[in-house]
Amino acid sequence: MHSPVDSNSDAPGLDLDRPLPLRRLVYLEEADEVTIGSPETDTYAVFPADGAELVRMLADGLTPREAAERYRTAYGESVDIADLVEVLAELDLFRPADAPAAETAPVRWQRLGAVVFGRPALLGYALVTALAAVEMVRVPALVPRTDNLFFTTSYTLVVLLLFFGQAPLLALHEAFHALAGRRLGLRSRLSVGHRLVYLVLETSLDGLVSVPRRQRYLPVLAGMLADVLAIAVLTLIADVTRGGAATVARLCLAIAYATVLRLAWQGFFYLRTDLYVLLSTALGCVNLHAAAVDVLRSTVRRVTGRPPVDLEVHHPVDRRVARWYSWLMVVGYAFTLTMFAGVVVPTAYRLLHDVWLRMTGQGSTAARLDSIVLLLLSLAQTAAVVVLAVRERRAARRPAPVRTA
Repeated sequence: MHSPVDSNSDAPGLDLDRPLPLRRLVYLEEADEVTIGSPETDTYAVFPADGAELVRMLADGLTPREAAERYRTAYGESVDIADLVEVLAELDLFRPADAPAAETAPVRWQRLGAVVFGRPALLGYALVTALAAVEMVRVPALVPRTDNLFFTTSYTLVVLLLFFGQAPLLALHEAFHALAGRRLGLRSRLSVGHRLVYLVLETSLDGLVSVPRRQRYLPVLAGMLADVLAIAVLTLIADVTRGGAATVARLCLAIAYATVLRLAWQGFFYLRTDLYVLLSTALGCVNLHAAAVDVLRSTVRRVTGRPPVDLEVHHPVDRRVARWYSWLMVVGYAFTLTMFAGVVVPTAYRLLHDVWLRMTGQGSTAARLDSIVLLLLSLAQTAAVVVLAVRERRAARRPAPVRTA
């Protein structure tokens, strides 16, 4: 933020003697930094305390020249006001030309979020989860296990029912994130992404950085809360129906086990899961993942006799936390290998073994057709992930659009 450039330095299109048409801004002070942004655009950035004070001056109606002079008087040094204006433009914090100051529209579903995450609801979730845990202890057959996935001899039916059974639970996971944020008046966006070779839904809550840290935990944890609640409800339904409607019970246990796997996914810290976001929030990090990756790279380079990675480019908090979090990422890799060996390999072996037997003539025509459809579905999912990854890479390489105030 500091620069020896004089406040009289001009920039194309910048009138130093005219107040800037800034949007309604919000400020969140934490330690010696301030997060500034606009709920209208959901764009936010972290400023040093003196830089935030300069933004406040501009937002209060001072002209850039007046703000720069007041900054010089208060802090005893010059500032490149044109550079600050450029940063604000990149964050889309200017109102369109001649547009009146806009009131932020109320956030939809805010009342629903307050109900879903009110104390009575949270108490109900706890009771349902506790009851399901008691039933698992009382009836060991309800405990999630890999065999639960194979609730029918048709593997195509297994894949389709698990997909369509998981789809509403994925939506519930993201809806809980969104509603927990909207309860605080924050907007959200839903998008499709991928993690490794799996398609995933992602909820963006950019405005979360604008609320006090203690209020961020529930929106971050809300998705996992939805998963735990889904497992509990499915287990209880299976418990009730296992006598008279065994098919329903087996299907519920299969979907519950698939949800357990998604919940275990949160331990893959290197994928920036909900647990990663929780740690980053609690520790006040900016981009912990990038810093931790560079710490690991630096360690490998040092061992192999190459120059270490420059860690000074990262935020001081990120550098400090990354020194131990990087090893937690290694634990995440180990957990991934454990899950792969204990779940993926046995499941894949059973599927491929049975498919091989069916395709080599040891099964009926219906069984062979079932195996062909299974292979086609697997290829379709892989192709979808590849297409999405290519689109994301192309989008990352595309130059960012130029914004003007």
